[in-house]
Amino acid sequence: MFVSNEATILHADIDSFYASVEQRDDPSLRGRPVIVGAGVVLAASYEAKAFGVTTPMGGAQARRLCPHAVVVPPRMDAYREASAALFEVFNDTTPFVEGLSIDEAFLDVGGLRRISGTSMEIAVRLRREVFERVGLPVTVGVARTKFLAKVASGVAKPDGLLLVPTDGELEFLHPLPVERLWGVGPVTASKLRGHAVTTVGQVAQLGEAALVRMLGRAGGRHLHALAHNRDPRRVQVGRRRRSMGTQRALGRGPRSPGSLDTDLVALVDRLARRLRAAHRVCRTVVLRLRFDDFTRATRSHTLWEATARTETILTVGRALLAAAMPTIRERGITLIGLTLSNLDDDSAVQLALPFDPHLTPGIDTTLDEVRDRFGSSSITRAVLLGRRQGLSVPLLPD
Repeated sequence: MFVSNEATILHADIDSFYASVEQRDDPSLRGRPVIVGAGVVLAASYEAKAFGVTTPMGGAQARRLCPHAVVVPPRMDAYREASAALFEVFNDTTPFVEGLSIDEAFLDVGGLRRISGTSMEIAVRLRREVFERVGLPVTVGVARTKFLAKVASGVAKPDGLLLVPTDGELEFLHPLPVERLWGVGPVTASKLRGHAVTTVGQVAQLGEAALVRMLGRAGGRHLHALAHNRDPRRVQVGRRRRSMGTQRALGRGPRSPGSLDTDLVALVDRLARRLRAAHRVCRTVVLRLRFDDFTRATRSHTLWEATARTETILTVGRALLAAAMPTIRERGITLIGLTLSNLDDDSAVQLALPFDPHLTPGIDTTLDEVRDRFGSSSITRAVLLGRRQGLSVPLLPD
């Protein structure tokens, strides 16, 4: 695949998006530590992050770390409006925009030199226009590859601009900590550091075979390529999601099996509606859990054929939750989440039965059809009556 020899890819990322919107709209919050969300931290300003506040930390812990922080309730409509205005600036800059989240995107500015100037000139103008039109600080990384542009923006935060010259890519990349590599989370970082590998340069020196032995075939090859800045991916306009997910924080109190089932029903209802509204189907259902001791676990099952049926997805989710109940009883639970993956368009064959032939299929798809046509409140499950739906987090189009 063709990759430009010039640094023409921009990675633009708003700094602490929710908190920045709050500071923009309330001048009294500027320069002060701001936490968005009381029960669970949804966002923290850089002033709050300096005290160790992170997402999705519990609100009580965040207030202990930063007792003088200003805690504000989330305003999702304001964040949606800010995101829409942000992407207007992106799309006015170049037709080649790949959104990663509501406040983050890749922009390919190759071929715009004659009409818009160099990549750095475009990046400078982009930052200025975002601030003037949206009122938010945006950090931009400029590089030859998507991976390196994202790394550059991360290094440049907050409110910065960084160009990685093509003749200095590895000199920039190799001194960075291993956590800067995509795909290196706490578990992988711990494995690497257990072998005294702490920098990207040391990853590059290991060689692919050693990394495969340490991390497995896929992980080893992936990190070896990134450590040498080998990333042939182009900016993809209109790229569709590979998965859809939602979750619910439960606090630290005890949860009965019945209340957990109700939580699961609410998550499935929300996700299945999103899936059908996007004219997509899924094959894999993933249950995500966080326990009282802060450990996490996932359980997944792949269906015979793709589906968007609420009852089919719920049946799978319930089976996965039942299998996890012994661990939940032992460790407690603070978060439950659901992800649908292996997505396809809805021309795929719909699954007629749940994955377990010994389980009843449930109600007919008429329920889904009624709710999709007349709205989610037109008919409601009894267990969800009087239940608050929770925050509807802004998302890019599915």
